[in-house]
Amino acid sequence: MPYFDAASAAPLHPVARQALLASLDEGWADPARLYREGRRARLLLDAAREAAAEAVGCRPDELVFTPSGTRAVHAGISGSLAGRRRVGNRLVVSAVEHSSVLHAAESHAATGGAVTEVPVGRTGAVDPDVFAAALGAGDAGDAGTVALACLQSANHEVGTEQPVAEVAEACRAAGVPLLVDAAQSLGWGPVEGGWSLLAASAHKWGGPAGVGLLAVRKGVRFAPQGPLDERESGRAPGFENLPGIVAAAASLRAVRAEAAAEGARLRALVDRIRARVPELVPDVEVVGDLVRRLPHLVTFSCLYVDGETVLHELDREGFSVSSGSSCTSSTLTPSHVLRAMGVLSEGNVRVSLPAGTAEEDVDRFLDVLPAVVAGVRERLGAPTRPSAAASAPGGGSLVVDALGRRCPIPVIELAKVIGDVPVGGTVTVLADDAAARLDIPAWCEMRGQEYVGESPAAGGGVAYVVRRTS
Repeated sequence: MPYFDAASAAPLHPVARQALLASLDEGWADPARLYREGRRARLLLDAAREAAAEAVGCRPDELVFTPSGTRAVHAGISGSLAGRRRVGNRLVVSAVEHSSVLHAAESHAATGGAVTEVPVGRTGAVDPDVFAAALGAGDAGDAGTVALACLQSANHEVGTEQPVAEVAEACRAAGVPLLVDAAQSLGWGPVEGGWSLLAASAHKWGGPAGVGLLAVRKGVRFAPQGPLDERESGRAPGFENLPGIVAAAASLRAVRAEAAAEGARLRALVDRIRARVPELVPDVEVVGDLVRRLPHLVTFSCLYVDGETVLHELDREGFSVSSGSSCTSSTLTPSHVLRAMGVLSEGNVRVSLPAGTAEEDVDRFLDVLPAVVAGVRERLGAPTRPSAAASAPGGGSLVVDALGRRCPIPVIELAKVIGDVPVGGTVTVLADDAAARLDIPAWCEMRGQEYVGESPAAGGGVAYVVRRTS
């Protein structure tokens, strides 16, 4: 069964498995002890730290291991904000950061801190100049002065690479430390630029789950929060998961050695998916940057389908993929990444290929996908062709009541009736589904219709107005 969700968790690399099994025998003792078994464990821990630091591009004494990538992010943000609390209390983040960063930002705001969210364009990347403007400081010591900035190296959902080097230079000029979430990209190469803190998670590159890393450059003001102990410089208290750490470092070194060749091979497969999906499936939007992107990841959204059903149907066909669609049982709001980009969210599919993915598996995925999407559309009653067009100009209007109906039904109902109004006429869609705010404008752009705007509906929900232009 092809597994196409490496962005969530990559399969355990063979080197990680070997290192994990070996260190279970050799690395079980307390590395803080001076007897023989402890010294052997300490040697394994030091060697793992040196290997990880080399891959990150920092000094070994700047890097600590944490129980997860999320813990590394939270520790990095809280420690940096605390270390610079006399400077200011503002945190700057991009709108498409991983939820671990945004949750930390919410916690900071809840305790009186200030948060500035930097928008992104339709590719999912920040504009370095806009990010730099957000770093503008207020009076020394007030909440307007930026204490910390956060920018991911590459997006978890759409694969877009961020201009980290340019933003890091802007942060340096403003005297603001930059924390980089490098979870998705670290296995492919080091993060360029003068970042101050970096966090990552081993299960993203083929290491074991339960191991993260946090690098804090020398000279960065940092005050670890919570109860401290003597382990990991006080930045990650608790007994080290030494077998996991050894396996994480070994697999990071291994995937880096394979990254150039495997990245080129997977990029070619992803390019095939990016090119073929719009040809094979009508009404699809491929999202993310065409050039500045991770080599193994592609995301696309399909009109008139719900993401949960598409994922289940693909699973029936043997393909494990992910989705940022709002149409799932676990969430009724669109992905914050797709929302920030302003792209279609319904029927979203994220394909992230693990190392070793076979060409024939990608070809079979492309063979299966059109029938899956067509079947879901048919069951939902999606239009298969444009409605009979009223060609004469005029000011006719229709109202579609989609209140209480979930994505993608409001867009389907809009598509069914747009041809029933004359050119210049309008269709007003009443909807209370959060995805409609994103998907109706996206449908208009894809269909060449005019999105007039939205306003509160008298009976509750929102009234979305669309004018027919052709």
